[in-house]
Amino acid sequence: MAYDQDLAERVRTHLAGVPGIETEEKKMFGGLAFMVNGKMCINVSGNRLMCRFDPEQTAQLSKKRGYLPMIMKGKEYKGYCYVEPIGFKSKGNFERWINLCLDFNRLAKSP
Repeated sequence: MAYDQDLAERVRTHLAGVPGIETEEKKMFGGLAFMVNGKMCINVSGNRLMCRFDPEQTAQLSKKRGYLPMIMKGKEYKGYCYVEPIGFKSKGNFERWINLCLDFNRLAKSP
């Protein structure tokens, strides 16, 4: 699956402005993954964001505009979701999703 180059650039630009992190880009999950400090943080998949977050926040986040559960091969992946463009159209919402992923990245275990 191709990914939205403009959306990838938005993510890249935002992450470049975050002090104290190392980023790497990898093609994963049919899109472009942004690894932060060696851990998958956020992914651009088609025109959507694929976010990694604290699974304890699922109920709260599932009410956010644009949220879709991440389901692969019939299995829902806890702590991951897709966000459709309507959910990150504004700068504030875009930053909120990215920062949510960055917050969890600090706590997430390395593979």
